[in-house]
Amino acid sequence: MKRVVVTGLGLVTPLAGSVNKSWDKLINAESGIGKIEGFNVEDLPAKIAGHVPNSEQEDGFDPNRCLELKEQRKVDRFILFAIDAAYQAIKDSKWEAKSEEDSYRSGVLIGSGIGGLSTIEQATLVLKEKGPRRLSPFFIPSCLINLASGQVSIKNNFKGPNLSVVSACSTGAHAIGDAARLIRANEADVMVAGGSEAAITRLGIGGFSAARALSTSYNDNPTTASRPWDEGRDGFVMGEGAGCVVLEDYEHAKSRGAKIYAEILGYGLSADAYHITAPSEDGDGGYRAMQAAIINGGVDISEINYINAHGTSTPLGDEIELGAVKKLFQDNISNLSISSTKSSVGHMLGAAGAVEAIFSILAVGNDIIPPTLNLENPCDSAEGIDLVPLNAKEKKVNIALSNSFGFGGTNASLILGKVK
Repeated sequence: MKRVVVTGLGLVTPLAGSVNKSWDKLINAESGIGKIEGFNVEDLPAKIAGHVPNSEQEDGFDPNRCLELKEQRKVDRFILFAIDAAYQAIKDSKWEAKSEEDSYRSGVLIGSGIGGLSTIEQATLVLKEKGPRRLSPFFIPSCLINLASGQVSIKNNFKGPNLSVVSACSTGAHAIGDAARLIRANEADVMVAGGSEAAITRLGIGGFSAARALSTSYNDNPTTASRPWDEGRDGFVMGEGAGCVVLEDYEHAKSRGAKIYAEILGYGLSADAYHITAPSEDGDGGYRAMQAAIINGGVDISEINYINAHGTSTPLGDEIELGAVKKLFQDNISNLSISSTKSSVGHMLGAAGAVEAIFSILAVGNDIIPPTLNLENPCDSAEGIDLVPLNAKEKKVNIALSNSFGFGGTNASLILGKVK
């Protein structure tokens, strides 16, 4: 079976508009969460989020790097993030489709949980207030989820598999896992894979608030709001951004002398078949996704050093996931370090799985485990478990597991490791 490796990384996060700056701030225990300023939140119970910093801010995201202003107006913000993260990853990988065969063997699989929510929200107001003749001819292609993959494909002349995944908060992880499968099945040699999201809008915050999913107790102190496994947690904080990787057949990467960050060792997926928004109380879905990834990767459970948890900072979900980890790892849990990087960047929804996979890859590459911020009073079920509270930790990380669980009971686990 073909081996699949990671040869390029790209990030746009609430911490910064690049991989290196996002990672540096993450391991320095910085938070990208602040007060919402882009729209009126006076009547909304949640008034905070993890916004991507703009180009005028330090280490911010510059949309002009990849698209002219005229072209930016034709796409939703989530597509802008995806194009930029993919650009970073492709540039980092030094891969270019120079021949027709290269084009045919290079593909794109970038997903989103919600897609062009801002564009839909704005177009709805135009339709209501000004009528259908005032709608932009770019409205539909600007907000379709698969246009993230489509735009990246067009810009890079990648003519291989071109598709998207939509699985709520598991999207980014599913995209990477599915793209790796395409390479293993010899459908492609190179795949750009990941997730993107830009749902911090009045409608997005209002909708998740109505579902009582968001943190509302820390509006006056935003950086303390995302606190996985802490007794004071009261819901997740929405984030935005994108994460993309370049995946490559190992022999293909080796033959061209590519830098290899890590290997995609295993991929597992499952369904809770329980509830539209809540995880099953016994954590069975997450347990089976992790178990499937371990079996798929042929990895001994004792070899896993780090878990980047789904860890959203919700009263219910955090402890259910921890229970599933305990059940699966049993005595081996003493070898594990577990952290949630959502404590720093918030919950990036469809982008989360890809961003967290990249953080896991960097943990493997640097032997540093990112911290769980704001974990000052751990819940009782966390006793005896290393949740890397408050500060990053140096530790040998040969193999990492990254979990992503989503609305609808959809679960994905990725296993990433050093290349041997």
